[in-house]
Amino acid sequence: MNQPVITLNNGVRIPQLGFGVWQVPDAETAAAVGTALEAGYRSIDTAAIYGNEKGTGAAIAASGLRREELFVTTKLWNSDQGHDRTLAGFEASLDKLGLDHVDLYLIHWPTPERDTYLDTWRALGKILADGRARAIGVSNFKPAHLRRLIDETGVVPAVNQVELHPLLQQQELRAFHAEHGIATEAWSPLAQGSLLQHPVITGIAQRLGRTPAQVILRWHLQQGTIVIPKSVTPERIRQNLDVFGFTLDEADLTAVTALDQGDAGRIGPDPDTLN
Repeated sequence: MNQPVITLNNGVRIPQLGFGVWQVPDAETAAAVGTALEAGYRSIDTAAIYGNEKGTGAAIAASGLRREELFVTTKLWNSDQGHDRTLAGFEASLDKLGLDHVDLYLIHWPTPERDTYLDTWRALGKILADGRARAIGVSNFKPAHLRRLIDETGVVPAVNQVELHPLLQQQELRAFHAEHGIATEAWSPLAQGSLLQHPVITGIAQRLGRTPAQVILRWHLQQGTIVIPKSVTPERIRQNLDVFGFTLDEADLTAVTALDQGDAGRIGPDPDTLN
């Protein structure tokens, strides 16, 4: 399958559409990721806090795919922040995944009250320099967090993975990303299913003969966003990947974009308060 890729600011290429495993129990993860890999996904996104790095690694090992065919992302949890704890947390993730490197390693949250993300970022720089991660980035960072990170370390994240969907479009943050060459990656790209019955989305889906989820994912892709939808249902896993044979026209894009509610549309935690 010929899927689009995004070239990150260090030249590493990431598939624009990946498979996420948030809230998938470890016992079910191997089967879900195995189904995704069989369907054609080549980018898998997990995290230490998800508790399913072992299942993810088992599916990768069983897939028979060459390591260079895959793009694997994991994330450092908040309690492991700080320079030395970060290095230990990273090694623990590699061990669970059964890998000698990851393609992208992210700080999961800025946790501003802890005030440790600068030391943590410097540890990620060491991991990158050692070749244990091909790219490094952050997750859930707001412009103020990013500005401080860049100003005080001089190292620009390759990716910022944030909550992003038609109800929360993060326009200010995306503008900052564009200015600094940071790729935008969306978690919860389907707003945890809350938009799948919205008349704007269902109307477009019916006209195009597509599912509502496919319409939303296509909206993301046409904006250049990296997306990582999650499902444990084989049919939906395959449907979410089948989004390259159609496009949304300008009227469709405008209609979906008009659903933005700003911060009122946020489903997950506010990065300024989660610690």
